[in-house]
Amino acid sequence: MVSTGLAAALSQSQDVRTFKKGPDYIDPMWLSAASGSPCYNLDFNTMPEAELLALYTSRAQGDIALIEANKGLYDGVSLDGADSNAALAKLLKAPVVLVIDTVGTTRGIAPLLVGYQTFDPEVNIAGVILNKVGGPRHESKLRAAVEAYTDIPVIGAIGKHAELEIGERHLGLTTPGETDAFRAKIVRIGEIVGGAVELSALREIAATAPALPTAQRVANFTGTELKIGIARDTAFGFYYNDDLEALEAAGAELVFFNTLTDARLPEMDGLFIGGGFPETQMAKLEANTNLRMDIKAKIEAGLPTYAECGGLMYLCESLSWHGETHQMVGVVKGDAVMNARPQGRGYTRMKALGGMWGKDTELLAHEFHYARVDNLPEGTEFAYEMLRGHGIDGKNDGVLAYNIQAGFCHLRNSKATPWVTHFVDFVQRKRFEKNPQARQ
Repeated sequence: MVSTGLAAALSQSQDVRTFKKGPDYIDPMWLSAASGSPCYNLDFNTMPEAELLALYTSRAQGDIALIEANKGLYDGVSLDGADSNAALAKLLKAPVVLVIDTVGTTRGIAPLLVGYQTFDPEVNIAGVILNKVGGPRHESKLRAAVEAYTDIPVIGAIGKHAELEIGERHLGLTTPGETDAFRAKIVRIGEIVGGAVELSALREIAATAPALPTAQRVANFTGTELKIGIARDTAFGFYYNDDLEALEAAGAELVFFNTLTDARLPEMDGLFIGGGFPETQMAKLEANTNLRMDIKAKIEAGLPTYAECGGLMYLCESLSWHGETHQMVGVVKGDAVMNARPQGRGYTRMKALGGMWGKDTELLAHEFHYARVDNLPEGTEFAYEMLRGHGIDGKNDGVLAYNIQAGFCHLRNSKATPWVTHFVDFVQRKRFEKNPQARQ
């Protein structure tokens, strides 16, 4: 909420570009809505440093870039911190502003900050925002302790506000589209946070970041005239902005549709259904029988389709949650069932068995799902062997049927995992097989 509020407040007078460290879909939705510009993910797991740096510099062409970390400053998978938020800050030469939850803390904030400073002196901790402050007396004690024992400036103190609370559930925060009057809410978050943080001090800190060599964005290629349909609504919305841009750069026109309200698919050569929350919308998804039957008929007729997580669940025969079962599309001959605990969570590593990738290619991805798929027929063909992670059954992921590939793991387009190129090539190949005249 602090990052969202800062993005909203700063965007009132500046062109703000936002970034989120790690694999995440929901936080970038909030940051995008707050800044009015696409938010991009910076993830060491899917990109080497040079590629990550190029993505950042090519997208950070506004007045100020705001990067929201994940977990704590020094947290990451690697013990040496090579994939931590601190490592990202050093790579980007970005000053760090710590946001400290101060509930139950007064003088104890000082050793915490001193520890953060001395743990890695190469990290430029340039300011601290006190969060969830109990009141003026609490704030004065905190400020006095920070001033007496550290040289870190306090640039803001945010009190406890009910208006800064939003709902959470099994996959994290609710998405902006599910929050009533979310634009007004984001404006209000910006007012609260912007009023509690010295924005001028934050701008001064940002101005100390040295300029980095700017990478050029890849220009769109317009030679294929492919149309890729993409489900985007309150049931499906987990897409990386740079992946969508890569689809356009590969020559695809993106055609968005709503699985809850559209009666038929728009004209398209290929279909991409990302993750999301189909379980929260399963009654409405079932009720839209016309679209479900249209998708089923077109996939069975050969429509090239790629689906991730929620998209896989939607393509199953049925989806069950909280004792209710609703019919889905039915091209994946299994039943999706939501569970109380995660079935797969974290970074994954897979070996390709077929599908878009051919065979033996190793891929890095991530998964976070409470669903499992039951009743898959014996002999179901899979796209991946899981080397790390759970996938569909602990051993495999990516159901292959017709011209579809549908699994729980989320891919991120990169030089090492160019799934966009493979998918567009697959769609183009199937288009030529269906209509040889399209080659001319």
